[in-house]
Amino acid sequence: MKKEYRQNQKWVKNKALNQKAKAKVSVSMVRPKHGVESKGKGKKVSGSSAGPKHGVDSKEKGKEASGSMMEQNQSVGEIITRPLPFDDLPEDCISKIISFTSPRDACVSSLVSKTFESAVQSDSVWDKFLPLDYTSLAPASRAFSSKRELYFSLCDHFLIEDGKKSFWLEKGSGKKCVMLAPRQLWITWGSSPEYWQWITMPESRFEEVAELRNVCAFEMGGSMYTRVLSPRTHYSAYFVYKIRNRRHGLRDLPIQVGVGFKGQDMPKKFICFDVSNDKIKQWPRKELMKSEKREDGWIEAEIGDFFNEEDCDEIQVSIVDITSGNWKCGVIIQGIEFRPKNCR
Repeated sequence: MKKEYRQNQKWVKNKALNQKAKAKVSVSMVRPKHGVESKGKGKKVSGSSAGPKHGVDSKEKGKEASGSMMEQNQSVGEIITRPLPFDDLPEDCISKIISFTSPRDACVSSLVSKTFESAVQSDSVWDKFLPLDYTSLAPASRAFSSKRELYFSLCDHFLIEDGKKSFWLEKGSGKKCVMLAPRQLWITWGSSPEYWQWITMPESRFEEVAELRNVCAFEMGGSMYTRVLSPRTHYSAYFVYKIRNRRHGLRDLPIQVGVGFKGQDMPKKFICFDVSNDKIKQWPRKELMKSEKREDGWIEAEIGDFFNEEDCDEIQVSIVDITSGNWKCGVIIQGIEFRPKNCR
């Protein structure tokens, strides 16, 4: 009886192992590795999963099936790189294609493959992104190892025309951006210390900025030729400023602003230096343009926009208070900025 009992126990144990091995093999048939069709493999597995043959223990086959499953599970998170169709092209041909895009697209395409990454480094790519007059803009005291390095150096603000303008390239598009210094603007009573004072601020791009001390007539403006900007580009003009904690006469005061080409009608808008809440204020037939805080700590208000053709025209800007006769103080002016519309 004891001998028969041991045989029955051994048979039950072997049957359980066989069923376990069959279950693992059937799962491997459902999930073929790397998407390969399991039709051929299914025939092979079905033959090997029929149970122990000639007394051979199926435990080893169960381990084999389990190892196969583990290999498949590890491959789920594996990144497999395959050659791309473009990789068969000559590298200079890929560089030529990328040069017809934009600096932003070029940086993104460098992540596609090692071939693209190498092609993006080519000077022929970044030479197309640089402005035509870049040789006159690049600092003569510095040597650059590549056109790419030169391009990104021009994306940082630097002064031109004896400090009268701040210049830089918009990083994503390569378009030219310019800010006029306060000394480039005409300011009513700007040379009178009792009304305006010229101070230095470490966070400013220029040596001096203008601070409003106390005036009744708030009027200023400026102009420049558009040859310093990129042609065939839609630009916006922004008034860049700060306000003092101690200020008066500015709360919810609409200031009329406008930008346009010389000799043409200048569309009028209204901004406010010191808004009492976040809502857009309304006056009869006037809508207040809301100011925004910038990452550099200054505040900007859009004056207007224009399309710059290839002609060398003169663009003009005006900022005037035409609604009140009260005295005002507490505004610090960094300048007027021109950059492609909807670019930060």
